[in-house]
Amino acid sequence: VQLQAFGGGLVQAGGSLRLSCVASGRTLSRYASGWLRQAPGKEREFVAALTWSGSTRYADSVKGRFTISRDTAKNTVYLQMNGLKPEDTAVYYCAARQGLIHSSLTQLQEADYWGQGTLVTVSS
Repeated sequence: VQLQAFGGGLVQAGGSLRLSCVASGRTLSRYASGWLRQAPGKEREFVAALTWSGSTRYADSVKGRFTISRDTAKNTVYLQMNGLKPEDTAVYYCAARQGLIHSSLTQLQEADYWGQGTLVTVSS
């Protein structure tokens, strides 16, 4: 699976962005897929993911603000980010991995496939 991430940019606090992760080579719906991020000077962290069946999981820090979704026809996973905060500033990576269920979605940190990062900068 090849993954390409799009949609990062500069936004003011309180604003919104939508990230897209387009997959090619395999059907993304056969994998758990989602998003991780890495802020400057920090370790990469889990943000949101969904299983092959569509069950979702979010990091506590983004619950209620971010929404992950998948368009099977477009083989694309989205991350709608609302109410952005300066602490959301990071490089966001999409990833995919086989075999994850809802309770293990945070293990997407050890993904089989990675997209290139897309930078999200939130100004205060």
